[in-house]
Order: sequence, then C-alpha cells, then structure tokens
Amino acid sequence: MVGAAIVTALQAQGHSNFVTRTHSELDLINQSAVNNFFETERPDQVYMAAARVGGIHANSTYSAEFIYENLIVECNVIHAAWKSGVSKLLFLGSSCIYPKLALQPMGEDSLLSGQLEASNEPYAIAKIAGIKLCESYNRQYGLDYRSVMPTNLYGPGDSYHPENSHVIPALILRFHEAKINNKESVVIWGTGTPRREFLYIDDMVAACVHVMQLDKAVYEAHTGPMQSHINIGYGSDITIAQLAQAISKTVGYQGEIKFDITKPNGSPRKFIDSSRLNSLGWEALVPLAEGLAQTYQDFLKSRGS
Repeated sequence: MVGAAIVTALQAQGHSNFVTRTHSELDLINQSAVNNFFETERPDQVYMAAARVGGIHANSTYSAEFIYENLIVECNVIHAAWKSGVSKLLFLGSSCIYPKLALQPMGEDSLLSGQLEASNEPYAIAKIAGIKLCESYNRQYGLDYRSVMPTNLYGPGDSYHPENSHVIPALILRFHEAKINNKESVVIWGTGTPRREFLYIDDMVAACVHVMQLDKAVYEAHTGPMQSHINIGYGSDITIAQLAQAISKTVGYQGEIKFDITKPNGSPRKFIDSSRLNSLGWEALVPLAEGLAQTYQDFLKSRGS
C-alpha cells in the first residue's frame, strides 16, 4: 500500500526513474538477494516502506515472525544501502514505538521512556531498532538516513483480512459482510473506549516526501543525532466505538454494534504530537469520513463489486 502510493506521489512531482520490487521479486529477508539488488541497481535514494504488519491478533499470534522478519529486513536493507553508496534513506516506523502509558499527545522524546504495549511489543522493538540503525549509520558513516513515525494508517490498497489486518480494513470487511448477510449485530474486540488517531495514506505519503526533501541542515536543526525521528499524525483522535460507528455508516450497515470485553484493548490512547512536522510546513488534509469512503470504494473494487 505505502510503496505504491509513494511512487504515485513522486510521479506527480515529475520523477520517473524508479527502482521497485514486489515481495515475490525480492525477498528482503534474503541477505544475499538484497546485497545483489543494491550492487546491481545502486539507487540514489531509498524509501524503506517494506514491513511485516498487522493488527492486535496478528501481532499476538505471530510475535516471533514479526520481530524476526522486521529486524532482518531492516538490517539487510540499511546495511546494503550503505555498502552500495546510498547516502539518503527514509525509514518508515510506527507510533507503536512509544510506551503504553506515555503522556498524550506523544512527542518524539517519549521514545524509550517507559514500558511498551505487550500486544505489539515485538513489532515495536523492531521499529525502534530501525530508527537506531539509521542513527548509528549516520553517526559512524556520515549518512543522511531519516526516520518518520506515522500514526495508524488506512486507505486504498490495504489488506482486508478478517484477523490479520489493521483495525479499519478489518472493520470494513466485518461490517460489509454483516450488511450483505443481514446480521443483527457486529462484535468489536475490547470495550470500545481506547482512543486512536488515523491517517489517510495520501496524507502520510505527502509527509514522507516532504521530510525526505527537506534540506539536510533543516532536518538536522529539528532533530538530534540520537533522536532523529519525526512523528506524522492526523491531529485528532477518536474512540474505537466512534470509529466503528463511522465505518458502519460508511458501509451502510443498520444493525447493532456490540463489544467483547474479554478481548484485549491495547493501549488506552495513542495520539502523537505532530507539531514538529507541522512547523516544517506539513499538515494532514483528508478528513476521516472522506478517507473511509475512499477506502470502502477500494474494498468493493478489490472484491469485484
């Protein structure tokens, strides 16, 4: 989802010389294959959007795969990029790097200030390692490897898996199937009270390109050598119950929404402070209702509807 959207955004700026690979074309866990790719292609810049991702269920069920695959991919790509002479790279992280009970909204200085949310700790550890890889290679080799931490993403091109996808695509699938099957109710994990922030894919991509194209002196003036990441957020958050209501309305489901309080909630709130990026000239533009409508149309298209 993210990689394709970044290419589209750069094409709109007039760029055309892209080097891309699908997962089937290049296994980023295979160190030899990654090294050969970089030695052959020798790109000037790298947007590192590849990752093993998923919601609470996937993170809890496949915790070993999440930490192993993400760590290996990051190490392989960042090291091979350095070896092949790539001086500029953007690493995409996640707001789950911040502690479960961090002060809200979470500023960049919240990193490593407390205990992580248990349900996605392995993924968070891997993403923190990615930031520190970039910072370490910058300090030792004089590179310009940057990191951004988006909040919860959604939008066209996402995975609509009933168990392993993120919350918005999973709920779109659940409410759609409930509508077409005339189900009386839809069950949501947890109490519905946790608050989350959601960012539409086009806004996130615009932010990534914006950060990547900042003058190095400007980027360094707003970050530090050991705290170099920049948050990307929408600017407001909602409860999971409010999100469920919004998706139900978007899909056109008329039934009841119930909550299974035996299931985990995750962090009570995840709302990031994007003031640093806002001060650098970027802000989110796509309202949640508009983004959900676009995402639902993409879902219907993916199912041939």
